[in-house]
Amino acid sequence: MMSVVFAASMLLTSCYSYTSVVGSGAQGSNESTSWNHYVIFGLAPVGVSSSKQMAGEAENYTVQTRLTFVNGLVSAITFGIYTPTTTTVTK
Repeated sequence: MMSVVFAASMLLTSCYSYTSVVGSGAQGSNESTSWNHYVIFGLAPVGVSSSKQMAGEAENYTVQTRLTFVNGLVSAITFGIYTPTTTTVTK
């Protein structure tokens, strides 16, 4: 029974994601990726990346922050004590 619940939970998951466009958005395919660190199911930020710093001198870029499968797996292993997300800046 427990394996059925586990299998269903893996198949029915969805990845949280949001995208922000700065200026005209990404003009190329140069990407910079960083993890954001949260604790207690994502309620308390410990270390959050700066998308502006990740973009450098670029005026037009796209920022995508999402909960990837690996982030969700780490969160599940730590029972939600540590909940990372991933930010990708495309210039």
